[in-house]
Amino acid sequence: MLFTADAYPGLVSGAITVTFRTWSRSQVKVGGRYRVGESTLLVDDVGQVRVGDIDDADARRAGETDRAALVARLSHRRGGRSGTAADIAMDDDTLVWRVGFHTVTDDEAESARLADQSDLSDDDVADIQRRLDRLDTASSHGPWTRRALGLIAANPGVVSTTLAAEIGRDRQAFKTDVRKLKRLGLTESLAVGYRLSPRGESWQRLTSNRTER
Repeated sequence: MLFTADAYPGLVSGAITVTFRTWSRSQVKVGGRYRVGESTLLVDDVGQVRVGDIDDADARRAGETDRAALVARLSHRRGGRSGTAADIAMDDDTLVWRVGFHTVTDDEAESARLADQSDLSDDDVADIQRRLDRLDTASSHGPWTRRALGLIAANPGVVSTTLAAEIGRDRQAFKTDVRKLKRLGLTESLAVGYRLSPRGESWQRLTSNRTER
C-alpha cells in the first residue's frame, strides 16, 4: 500500500489504523503484511463501504481531521501511468475500500516471517514439538496446544467465542493461548477467528504422517 509522506508519523505511532481506497478491486488481503517506510502493516480486515457510512471517527483513524477532509482527499487522487491528478465523482452511495490494519512490532514481524515458512526440516519440526511441550508443561490447565491447533485447523474463520466454548475455556484465556501459538508462527488471525499458517499446516501434515506410520 502507498501512503503520502504526511501519514508516516501516524503509521509509526499507531495513530493511523484505517485507510480508504478508490480501487476497482482489493489490492490487499487479510493477514497480508506491507512495508511502508520504516513500518510494517498487518491487514486486519478489508471490505467495501458506502462513502455515506463513513463517520468522523473513522476519518480520524485514517489520519484526517474529519469526514469532509477524507472525502476531499478521496475525490482527488493521482492515477494512471503519468501520475497526474484526477477528480473523482463521489456521492454517498459511492463504494470505496476500507482497510483496517495495525503496525506490527519486531516480535510480530518475526512471528509473521516464521508463519510463511512452509518448508520445514526435521529439526524445525522437533523444535516446534519442544516448544509446544514447554507450553503444555507450564500450563495451569493441562496440555492444550495440540488440541487448540487441531480445533483451529478444523474450524478456520470461526469466532473465538465458539472455539473457546468447544473446549470449555474462557474466551479471553483462549485468545491468550492462541497468541502464544501465533508467536511460534503456527497460526494467523483472520477478520473473524483464526487459521493455521503455512508453517502450522506444514507442521500438522508432517506430524500426522509420522503418526500414521
